Amino acid sequence: MKLKSKILNIEAGNFVVVIHEEDAKEMGICIIDRVEVYSDNCKNKLNAIPNFTKIYLNKGEIGIYEEVRQMLNINDGDMVDVSLSSRPVSLEYIRKKIDGINLSDEEIKAIVRDIVNGNLSSVELAGFVIATYVHEMTSSEMISLINAMVETGQNIDFGENVVDKHSIGGIAGNRTTMLLVPLIASANLKIPKTSSRAITSASGTADTMEVLAKVEFDVEKIKDIVGKTNGCMVWGGAINLAPADDKIIKVEYPLSIDPDSQMLASVMAKKKSVNAKYLLVDIPVGRGAKISNTEKGKKLGNEFINIGAKLGIKTRCLITDGYSPVGNGIGPALEARDVLIALDYENYKNKTAEKNHGNFKIPYDLINKSLDMAANIFEMAYHLTSFGDFQSKFENNKKDEYRKTAEEILKTRALKKMREIIEAQEGNPEIKAEDIVIGENFYDVQAKYTGKVKFISNWKISQIARASGAPYDKKAGIYLKISVGDFVRNNESLFTIYSSSAHKLQHAIELAERLNPVEIGGAIIEKIE
Repeated sequence: MKLKSKILNIEAGNFVVVIHEEDAKEMGICIIDRVEVYSDNCKNKLNAIPNFTKIYLNKGEIGIYEEVRQMLNINDGDMVDVSLSSRPVSLEYIRKKIDGINLSDEEIKAIVRDIVNGNLSSVELAGFVIATYVHEMTSSEMISLINAMVETGQNIDFGENVVDKHSIGGIAGNRTTMLLVPLIASANLKIPKTSSRAITSASGTADTMEVLAKVEFDVEKIKDIVGKTNGCMVWGGAINLAPADDKIIKVEYPLSIDPDSQMLASVMAKKKSVNAKYLLVDIPVGRGAKISNTEKGKKLGNEFINIGAKLGIKTRCLITDGYSPVGNGIGPALEARDVLIALDYENYKNKTAEKNHGNFKIPYDLINKSLDMAANIFEMAYHLTSFGDFQSKFENNKKDEYRKTAEEILKTRALKKMREIIEAQEGNPEIKAEDIVIGENFYDVQAKYTGKVKFISNWKISQIARASGAPYDKKAGIYLKISVGDFVRNNESLFTIYSSSAHKLQHAIELAERLNPVEIGGAIIEKIE
């Protein structure tokens, strides 16, 4: 049937069209079917998911979403051929997984191809996600999923000696990547870090780095940046790494589920896509973290290591303290300020001046965690000749030597390297912590009684920071004045909320009153070692 196109100027996330109900009845099309759409403009055709209406379109018209318009070069008013098409065969395989039957390599590849090509509706894709949540994928299924994700996306070969890191998330202010990249790059290893933007947190690494430099580049520019500096911190969403993963995440988020198999596949596919040979995984554990206890953390770590071995990626996992936020700032600008202070902490040791209503307090927890992670990467890759003048320090292969080397690099080279990366990513290499502007509207949240800080909720702190406008308002967020174990007095400042909007600040203040993210009592709960 020939139908007249009506361009909707809306992105659907898949290949979707809208058909008048009467036309659908004539063609025998129902809600679970697919339609083949053909355009003379490009002499091409595609399968699309049909939606139906009887009020927005006239009979004989077809609503065209943006993805279909671009693929078929359709203009408003063009006539297109529409016919009933077969349903994706991958739906049979999704049903098998729902029934708890393990899938073959070819079956998983078919599912991933249909995800990437937009052949599955959000409901069908959700069926796959839920199936892998209820019936955990086997190791061979995960390898098949990872390889399929890699094959259907962009691959970037940065050459030899590529290292990478990943955190499973859930910890506010945990900007270790922005210290690790210049630390590792200064030791002549390549660390091309592709990072995400925030979904539920107050800031992702890409959001924070964007305060200092651009983060959206094409593949050739990223290769150029890494070629010049050994490192980068860019937004992964701009370069189509493992695109199936991005579509899966969009379904997982509203369902509030994150199957371990999907998470493992997501991480390892993106690392394989950049030819990483060494990977360090940060697994925060503790009350309020994604992983509640050490036993679960070790189990997940072993799964990362085993999958890495099968992919040719030497992987090490650190079980870290996930009991409270890392660093002082939570929100893009405040976290960027923390990073610059940490990279130049020797210079900030004696600074007491206040600016932008906040002390330049050195984030020692962020520094120490980053140094521990750098030491572990050095230990994994100590034999590489690219270390140059550092390699002689590692001859005895002692842990304290790796840590001392990381400290030396932080004191002598890392800030310079960070400035090189900022400049390569078209930012201002001379920027200092004092130059970063934070929200002009602010409010101090004070202790209601005297005692020791028992617990700081990562989730609650992040929600308050988001209420203030972060991450979209780069200047918004929270600056912590205290840490777990500190003794505080009644009316002493616990944290300051910042925002560019007086209205959002008030909302964040009200939320802070309701959530009470800082617990104060007479005893300290022991932190995980």
